[in-house]
Amino acid sequence: MSPLETAVVRKSHGLPGPSRRRVSVRPPDRSEILPYLAPGVRRPLERLGGDLWARAEEVRLRRGRPLSLVTDTGDVWLSPSGLPTEDASSAHVVTADETTKTLSLVCEGSVYALEEEFRHGFVTVRGGHRVGLVGRAVLDNGRVRTITHVAGLNIRLSREVRGAARPLVRWLFDRRGRPVSTLIVSPPGCGKTTILRDAVRLLSDGVPELGLKGHRVGLVDERSEVAACYEGVPQRDVGLRTDVLDACPKAEGVFLLLRAMSPEVIAADEIGRPEDAAALNEAASTGAAVIATAHGSSLEEVAARPMLRDLVRGGLFRVFVILSRRSGPGTIERVVDGPLRGLGSPAGGGAVAP
Repeated sequence: MSPLETAVVRKSHGLPGPSRRRVSVRPPDRSEILPYLAPGVRRPLERLGGDLWARAEEVRLRRGRPLSLVTDTGDVWLSPSGLPTEDASSAHVVTADETTKTLSLVCEGSVYALEEEFRHGFVTVRGGHRVGLVGRAVLDNGRVRTITHVAGLNIRLSREVRGAARPLVRWLFDRRGRPVSTLIVSPPGCGKTTILRDAVRLLSDGVPELGLKGHRVGLVDERSEVAACYEGVPQRDVGLRTDVLDACPKAEGVFLLLRAMSPEVIAADEIGRPEDAAALNEAASTGAAVIATAHGSSLEEVAARPMLRDLVRGGLFRVFVILSRRSGPGTIERVVDGPLRGLGSPAGGGAVAP
């Protein structure tokens, strides 16, 4: 175990297993994805069997190479008839026209209107699905300004898993039923956004059978992936008492919500910039609890990042949840319960006081 993770720790075997969770999984809605695809790519996915689609995590288009589907058990090539195949030579080969047409559909005909999204390397479409882009980077003063000659797209499929955060209820609420500030730490693709969405729903609706009432939640959904808003209305269930500020930078969004909506909980996905830390500290100073996610495979790794070090050390978060893919996306590896104060070096050599 990491030196940082010596506070009050609950390991994954102490949590309810996947078979005992009350989980309801809503597979990605194919009708949300198909309109963004060029006809030649759309047809194999229209014909794809429902069981395989339900297991899909990503759809990958690489110019001049086979169309592929990333599933929970690995990658598969797709034939023009939508059948999975291990033979790349029998798979549908994505053409230059198909990548260009798909990009145009994703951008709804206006690449320039999404220049800011291109700078970050992805575009979020209706339903909260993230479309990653690769091609030629255009630099401005050493920083990426946009991406041109797009030759590859990766559609990361958003899915709603009601109950995914249910094992965390005992940590999301304290003994008096008040929300507890929580940081969810996860490597890419391990389900942190899914867990955050369900945690927001639980905090918002409460858990009546446990006597836990709901609370006002202000969600800053900068990438439109948590609530998947369309024309301002959440398409995912984030709770009855949740107010969503969609497509707004996190730091600015936190201040707007604090001024306008009097939230009892502030929620944000993928924090990491200095202004994020300042905004979340301001939220905590008003008495609001904070629930957020951050990239990382351990607390030690997160605490070594300059942008997050002070948040981890400073006691803003009471609970830390570590995710992995060991038993599939959203596996709760451990929960660290107790503010991590008194850390030694950024590399994690110091002791941790619970």
